[in-house]
Amino acid sequence: MDRRKFIKKSVMGSASLMTVTSLNSSTVWAKSNIKVPAILGGEKMYTGQWPKWPIWNSATDEKKLLEVMRSGVWSRNKVTEEFEKQWANTLGAKRALAVVNGTNALNTSLAQLEIGWGDEVLVTSYTFIASVSSILLNGAIPVFVDVDPETFQMDPDKIEEKITPHTRAILPVHILGLPCDMERIMKIAEKHNLLVVEDACQAWLAEINGKKVGNFGNAGCFSFQNSKNMAMGEGGAIISDDDAFMDRCYSYHNYGNPYGSTAGQFSAGTVMIGTKLRITEYQAAIGLAQLQRLEEQTDLRNKNASYLQSLIDEIPGIIPYRLYKNVTKAAFHLFPFRYQKEDFKGLSRTDFLSALRAEGVPCSGGYSELNKMPFLKNAFESKYFRKFYPTERLNYQRYAEENNCPLNEKLCNEEAVWIPQNVLLSAKTDMKKIAGAIEKIQQHAERIIANTK
Repeated sequence: MDRRKFIKKSVMGSASLMTVTSLNSSTVWAKSNIKVPAILGGEKMYTGQWPKWPIWNSATDEKKLLEVMRSGVWSRNKVTEEFEKQWANTLGAKRALAVVNGTNALNTSLAQLEIGWGDEVLVTSYTFIASVSSILLNGAIPVFVDVDPETFQMDPDKIEEKITPHTRAILPVHILGLPCDMERIMKIAEKHNLLVVEDACQAWLAEINGKKVGNFGNAGCFSFQNSKNMAMGEGGAIISDDDAFMDRCYSYHNYGNPYGSTAGQFSAGTVMIGTKLRITEYQAAIGLAQLQRLEEQTDLRNKNASYLQSLIDEIPGIIPYRLYKNVTKAAFHLFPFRYQKEDFKGLSRTDFLSALRAEGVPCSGGYSELNKMPFLKNAFESKYFRKFYPTERLNYQRYAEENNCPLNEKLCNEEAVWIPQNVLLSAKTDMKKIAGAIEKIQQHAERIIANTK
């Protein structure tokens, strides 16, 4: 080989080697960059679009709605009655009554069970404010029961210690769409002759031993607000097998006008104290459209929740929800787990949530401590509470001490993490990306901490 050919071959060989080395370096960098948390400049684990909510299919959903709009009959009528019948049948209840929202489903149920002034109602400390405000609005005093942090529900072991001579009812909340231990709660209620109003406002189609929640107590209450798994914009419903109770609820939601067994004397006019809580026909039409998909969507949420639970269960510091053994189906309005910062090098929950969002996973820390909010003290200091209740029952400092819920405090302030329900309507492979995002954050927890300082 002459000198010119040798130099040419050497240069070409060096160029090829540089190209290969460059490609390998680029590939290695790309792979390593995937493993770097997005909050530190790496690639997002999830770059797609989660299913939008609520879902509206114009091809299938608009026929009934347009019929209602064109009819000019927009206030409560036959479409609302059709929705009520379908909702009752879906849940296996004798009757359903549609009202303006889940909050007023609770208000109405408590009022028509005559739970009010002088009474105490046991309620979970881990819930939305409506569960408690409905008790206060009827003049009763809420008594908070601490949570079972594994299930996020009212702890049945802590109920009886809260019962006093003033206790009239239990208001269990199937919070996050995970059922309470209703079989145990009902035994306690029967033992102490207490009424039970189920707040199932986040638990559409959830089951215990095949029986839909909302059917265990004296009444079951549901919400159809826009973010809910069964969305109507606004709306709610009461279910019960008690005809006399449901007649009273109907009358109450329609100004107290006579209905069914509340009719009384013929042409007597308004027969009881009531208000106006009727839903519109077009809300009912939207509800009928959403109801067609609810069972299929609920099953998909259950499958994806179970799969995601299995993926994150082995990650140190992540403790997924636990269902009671008798639960045959959950609603999963939210997918909850508990976060233990000790296994993430001390990374705070706030910074963990920020890192998870950066990976493309929507999440939040959930509820604040409801039992410590100012509205309770405000109620105790209000004119009507002071007028009705003796001073010793309105000692707010003592009330706060007796209603302290330390496990709820830890859940609210340090541990709880929620992923919204629409995420569970995505592909099974996307559940792996959520788990991968959590693992990535854990592997780089020290770097994330250093970056936040």
